Amino acid sequence: MHATPSPPGRTAGRVAGRLGPALGAAGAVLALWSLAAWSGAAAPGLLPTPAQTAAALADDARSGTLATDLGASLARAGLGFALGSAVGGALGFATGYLPRLSAAVTPVVSFLRPVPAIALVPLATAWFGIGETAKRLLIAYAVLLAVWLYVHDGVSRVPVTHLRAARSLGAPLHRRFTEVLLPAAAPALLAALRYGASVALLALVAAELGGADSGLAYRLQVDGQFLRVDRMFAGLLVLGLLGVGVDLVLAAIGRRFVHWGTS
Repeated sequence: MHATPSPPGRTAGRVAGRLGPALGAAGAVLALWSLAAWSGAAAPGLLPTPAQTAAALADDARSGTLATDLGASLARAGLGFALGSAVGGALGFATGYLPRLSAAVTPVVSFLRPVPAIALVPLATAWFGIGETAKRLLIAYAVLLAVWLYVHDGVSRVPVTHLRAARSLGAPLHRRFTEVLLPAAAPALLAALRYGASVALLALVAAELGGADSGLAYRLQVDGQFLRVDRMFAGLLVLGLLGVGVDLVLAAIGRRFVHWGTS
């Protein structure tokens, strides 16, 4: 049997109900922002209005600066995120499944986790120079630690009885992984990827401030040197929207493929 499609009016109502609170909150923020800018509470030129910020963003888009910076930042963050997620996810599955490996690895990772990526910028620059390798590895480092924590915790919480039952039924290791361990830990893996994506953007800022000639954070630094606050606000707005967009994409993937672990 084929499911009966929802009437357009009902679908539009669900979409409006889902987006209504977010749009209302955004409108309230814009209103408060405008009032603060027009009130004169800040020195002239230090708090642009939403309209001035939008105009600066439009100027960057017309000149091509926005596309260049966005492309450079996406490439750095994307490659660093992919590398850090792959290594962190694999390590998290291994330490969550193997207690002895966890006992050896967890203290090392726990020691590294409080060390922020920005503190490693001078060391990465000394080792790898100011090229792309250092930036991507810094982002991967930060993402690896974040993803490992979520995946390790999710895998270690999978009931041992489920794995023992699969083994007693004769399931080989690869089937125990794909049919028991992976589905049970998938919600934690999705949460790890969503958190890792936000960490990648945080580490991106640290990496680009360590030496770059393009990128969103690099542009923020340049605009700050010339007190172009409207352009700084525009850059922050793009970073925020980029983070929201990536999170929405990962959440949609989760609802599609990990529907048993999402609401």
